[in-house]
Amino acid sequence: MNTKWLSSIAAAAFLLTPAMTFASTVEAEKKVFNELTALIPQDRIVEIEDLHKKWKEVQKGKSDAVILDIRTGAEFHAGHLKDSNNIDSGNPYLVPKTWPDADTEIWIFCRSQHRATYFVSSLYRYGYKNVYLVHGGIAAWAEKGYPLFSKDFGEIKVIKYDKALKEEFKTRQFD
Repeated sequence: MNTKWLSSIAAAAFLLTPAMTFASTVEAEKKVFNELTALIPQDRIVEIEDLHKKWKEVQKGKSDAVILDIRTGAEFHAGHLKDSNNIDSGNPYLVPKTWPDADTEIWIFCRSQHRATYFVSSLYRYGYKNVYLVHGGIAAWAEKGYPLFSKDFGEIKVIKYDKALKEEFKTRQFD
């Protein structure tokens, strides 16, 4: 009877260890995310309407701010802000090579805001002083009905943006 009980406890511990590890890594990611968010000055976290205003100034030649979309190339080509720049979120090291002046005004967004938080905090750690994190990302832009552009389709106007329709990507094995 004692052996059965010990076997049950050992089996339960074995089966629960991955769940406990997952929970701790999720909590660790949240902690790191919050630490990185703290590196970004609060007055540099802006709303989508602020980006729209800045984008219009850039379009009219009244501002030389950099509008930087850090989504993947495929996401960018599906629809982006006209005349915006694109660097994949995994490559913040390209910014100093592209815009070496630490005072460059850079407005950064992704689909929602998560990747952009990591990216923007890296730029502040590099010494940039004038970088803006756009709250809500391209999803908020589309929800407002602001125009998107594509080299294949020209101007795109999103009629309805539905977060529930976001495609879930899975790792697929190929032969």
